[in-house]
Amino acid sequence: MSILTEALEVEDAEASANYAGYHENALYPPIGYRQFVDDFLTQALSRASRQIAQGPVTPALSRESIEAALQFYDFKTPQPLQELLDSTIELLKDGVVHFNHPCYFGLFNPAPSFPAQCADRIAAVFNPQLASAVTSPAAVAIEAHTIAAVAKRAGLPAGSSGHFTSGGSEANYTGLICALTHAHKDFALCGSRALSGMPTFYVSQDSHRAWLKIAHQAGIGRTSARLVRTDGAGRMDMSGLREAIGKDREAGCIPVMIAATAGTTNAGMVDPMRDCAQIAREEGIWLHVDAAWGGAAIASDKLKPLLAGIELADSITIDAHKWFAATMGCGMFITARPGLLSSAFHVAASYMPPSGAQEDPYVTTAQWSRRFVGLRLFLSLAAAGWKGYARHVEKSVALAGNIAQALTASGWRILNMPALGVVCALPPGGRDVRPIVGRVLKSGRAWVSAALFEGHEVVRACVTHGESTAQDVAALVDSLNTALGS
Repeated sequence: MSILTEALEVEDAEASANYAGYHENALYPPIGYRQFVDDFLTQALSRASRQIAQGPVTPALSRESIEAALQFYDFKTPQPLQELLDSTIELLKDGVVHFNHPCYFGLFNPAPSFPAQCADRIAAVFNPQLASAVTSPAAVAIEAHTIAAVAKRAGLPAGSSGHFTSGGSEANYTGLICALTHAHKDFALCGSRALSGMPTFYVSQDSHRAWLKIAHQAGIGRTSARLVRTDGAGRMDMSGLREAIGKDREAGCIPVMIAATAGTTNAGMVDPMRDCAQIAREEGIWLHVDAAWGGAAIASDKLKPLLAGIELADSITIDAHKWFAATMGCGMFITARPGLLSSAFHVAASYMPPSGAQEDPYVTTAQWSRRFVGLRLFLSLAAAGWKGYARHVEKSVALAGNIAQALTASGWRILNMPALGVVCALPPGGRDVRPIVGRVLKSGRAWVSAALFEGHEVVRACVTHGESTAQDVAALVDSLNTALGS
């Protein structure tokens, strides 16, 4: 029997009256029952979070046991909500890698901030439709206000704007669509047929591989994405970039965009954005910056110089659900040329509320119906301020430095500069990386990954949890060194 079920069995006449109508309408139960369940969820989730922090980072349940447990739910016989909540929390507590564990040093999946979690609950209750400023003026205004603040902090010119997205892939896709629209005024109507040759764009070979899917999605084909060599330090090589653009022009291709990366996935490296901007100006093409992870460094006066040149971009991607620690599914597309968005995405629909407003999200974004995700960053920024976020990102970088220092003292070799919180380490004695990572994961003590950096397979560790401590770093280093001797 669940804790909630036991609580509901108390001899309380008022409570019984509140819950009496639940079984008659499980989708919209009485308000008293909803409040009771909401209070229970707050307590149950807090308890689960404490248990997660004290347990293993890796799942305790196998895929087979999870699927076996789900067989109980055939959706023919309704189940009591209180039991469903209990079983769901237990299933997730034991059935996922815990990104919200302080010893998770993995991919760019930080534990979400508490204000962002509160935002999800508020958005779920009001459930505004973000397509139209007429139907959801407050929600649209909150998002626009937040985007403008981030654009200003990044150094973009006055009047810059943009919108929230489902994540970095959608934001980068929007950047490519804007670049193609900028390349030819008829692209929105005719697609790549409007261009006199094959459109091409340029990214580092260490950039996110979503760019290949984005090229496919945009209808210009994966071969349009040119993967430019790196300079030996994980950054796009400028001579390689110039060579690639020159060869394409000679072959009759139409270069449309340079996409610099500010925080590569494998190593947290930053492409030379000022040089990219100079080349983009010379070539008359769009400059996009994929700062999905590293963009949060704009919060810190100390770290912001690492992103020198970001202010010269035509457009920027920043994922709020990465280093800004919002809940998942919260990206941002920001542009210094907002007028191009309506050219790229404008449509007319008789069933939409008439407004004539060019800022309506459904005429300036790739999405139509969308959740109110921007509230997550709005509340977090309003609660912590830029100074609070500066402390957050600076702490991550400091702890990454601690990891690098401790591993170096243990005979490991650090191949990158962990300036954006990512450490790439070679084990001593030329040991194979993947068995070491596998043993760490099997132990459940920490979570790291294997990655490639400049031709070397490395152990990759990234400080993503805002509450990780020096003790958690020590646990990670100890688990890595223990895995060496296994």
